[in-house]
Amino acid sequence: MKAWRRWLTAWMAVLMIVGLMPMQAFASDMKIYSDRIARGKTGKNMTVSFNVKNTSGNDIEELAIYFDTSAGEIWDEDEEDRTYGYAFPFEVTGSLNDSENPKHAGKLTARNEKTVSLTARVRKDLSEGYYKVPVVASDMKTGDTAYADLQVWISKSSSTDSDDEDENNTYDFVLGEGQNTPNGVYPNVMNFSINLRNNSPATVYNVKASMILDPDSEKFPFEINDANYDRMFDKIAVDETVELGYSFAIREDTYTGYYPIAMKVYYSDSSTGNTLTTFETSFYVHVRNKDKEDEYGEFNEHDRTRARIIVDGFTTNPETIIAGESFELTLRMKNASTNVAASNILFTVESEKVSDSAVFTTEAGSSSVALSSLAPGATKEIQLRLSSKPGVDQRSYGLTVKSKYDSPEFKNAEESSVVDIPIRQIPRLNTGTFEVMPESISVGGESNVMFGINNTGKVLLYNVMARFEADSIQTTDTYVGNIKPGETGNVDCMVTGAAPTTDDGKVKVIISYEDENGEMSEVEKELNLMVTEDMEEMDSMDAGNFEDVPMEEPGFLQKYQHLLLPAALGTSGVLLIIVIVMAVKHHKRKKEQEEDETD
Repeated sequence: MKAWRRWLTAWMAVLMIVGLMPMQAFASDMKIYSDRIARGKTGKNMTVSFNVKNTSGNDIEELAIYFDTSAGEIWDEDEEDRTYGYAFPFEVTGSLNDSENPKHAGKLTARNEKTVSLTARVRKDLSEGYYKVPVVASDMKTGDTAYADLQVWISKSSSTDSDDEDENNTYDFVLGEGQNTPNGVYPNVMNFSINLRNNSPATVYNVKASMILDPDSEKFPFEINDANYDRMFDKIAVDETVELGYSFAIREDTYTGYYPIAMKVYYSDSSTGNTLTTFETSFYVHVRNKDKEDEYGEFNEHDRTRARIIVDGFTTNPETIIAGESFELTLRMKNASTNVAASNILFTVESEKVSDSAVFTTEAGSSSVALSSLAPGATKEIQLRLSSKPGVDQRSYGLTVKSKYDSPEFKNAEESSVVDIPIRQIPRLNTGTFEVMPESISVGGESNVMFGINNTGKVLLYNVMARFEADSIQTTDTYVGNIKPGETGNVDCMVTGAAPTTDDGKVKVIISYEDENGEMSEVEKELNLMVTEDMEEMDSMDAGNFEDVPMEEPGFLQKYQHLLLPAALGTSGVLLIIVIVMAVKHHKRKKEQEEDETD
C-alpha cells in the first residue's frame, strides 16, 4: 500500500470524527449509557443492550432506537490500513435497525429510564478486538434525539460454535421498570406487583419467574406461607410486560430497611423447544418495623471514633457576587481525620434567611450532593449553582454546609460548617431639579446653584462631592458628605462667571462618590447658565476712549451758560408776576362794571 493512500485514509478519518463531534454534543432530554461491554462473535447474531434515561419532566410517548450507520467505513482491503479507519461491525441488511427501520421501544415516562437492546449479525471479515457501535434514541413525536458510542468486543468464531448457543446468551429481562419500590409496614399484609419485561430480541416461551426464598429474616423479610411462589407464562413477546403479583405477611423479627429479592427466570426460545435457559435478576422491597439494635450498646458519641468533615475552602464564579445574580459555588470538602474514613456522605446546604426568605437558593432545586467515600486526609470538590436574593443589604451572609456520613464505628455522624459569602449592591443615585438664580450673569458675577442628590441604592455613598466645569465659569467644588440609602444630600453653592458664553450655555455637573473600599465613581449631569460681558467694564472702556479725543475751544454760550441760565429764569419769573397782576386788575374792573349795570 502506498504511503499517500495511508495519509489520505487518515485525513478522511479525522474529517469524519470532526463531523461527528457536533452530533455527540447535541443537547438532548435523553441520556444513553451502558454499564457493560457486549460480546459477540464474527458471523453470529449479537445483541447490544443499553439504558435510555428520560431526564425531562415530560413523558416520551413513542421511543425509537436504532444503529447509526451514517459514518460508514473508510478502510480498504489492506489489513494494515484498517488501523487508520473506522468500521461498522454489523452487516448492513434490510433487517438491520437503522434510521430507515428503527426499533420501537414503547413509552418512557418522565425522570425514568429503561433498558433496551438492538440485535444484528456481526460481520465475518472483522479482526478480534474492540469496536465502536453508534446508537441513537429518538422521541418519535418531538424529534428529540440522543447519541452514544458504545463499545463491543468481537472475537473470531470457531468451528465448534453453534448459532443457538450464541443467540441464547443475548436474551435479557427487565424487572420493576418504571415502578416505585414496594413498601409495607408490620403487621400489615404487603400486596404488590412487579413488572417483568422481555427485553430480548425474540419471543420467549414457557416462562417461569421463580422468587428465591430464604429462611433468614435478615435476607428475606416475609413469612414463607406458600410452598410455591412461581409465576408461569406460556409466552412473552418482544418488549411485552407482564405482572408478577404477590401477597406477603411481614415477619415480626424483621428490621426496618431495604431488602433485595432475587428472581430466576426460566424460559425457552422458539428454536430449542422444551430446553430451559436461566436468567437471574433481582428487585428491592422496603419494610418498616423496628429499628435494628445497636451492636455497640448504649450510644455515647465520645466513645467512638469518626471522621471529621470540614470545609477546607471555597470559591465563587464570578468572584464578586452582585445581589440578584446567579453564581457557581465550589466547596472544597476535606476529611480532617488522619486514620478514619467516611462513606455514604450527604452534603446539604442551608442559607441564612432575611425576612423569612433564604438569601441563597439552588437553581437545580436540590440543595444536596452525595459522595460515596472520602479517605482520611483526602479532599473533594463539590459544585452548586446558586441564585442570590436581589433586595438584600450589602454584607456577608452565612451558608451552612451540613455533612451526614458513616464511619466504621459511627453511623449517621453529622457535622456542620458555615461559610460567609459576601453580596455586593450596585450604588445608585439621581438628582433633583437644578435651581439656578439668576440663570444669566456677567463675567465676574455669581449665580446660586441648588439641587438634591438622592441615594436610591442599598449602600452608603461616601465623600460625595459636586464639581461644576465649563469654559464660561470658574471650576467650583463643593463637598456634600456621606449619604445614607434612601436619604438626600443637598448642594448649595455659588458659581462665578469667568468668560462670556460661546456655546449653548451647558455647564457640566460632575457628582463623585466613594464605596466602602475607597473606590471612586462619577456621575455627570448638566445645567444651563449664560455668562455675558461685564457692562461696567464696557462703560469705563467707553469713558477712557472719550478722554483721548482733543477738546475744542468752547463758544460764547458754552462759556457763559452757567450765568445765562439763572438770568433767564429770573426774567421769566418777573414776566410771570406782571402777567398775573394785570389779569387780576382786569378781572376786578370787569366785575365792577357788571355791578354798576345791575344797579
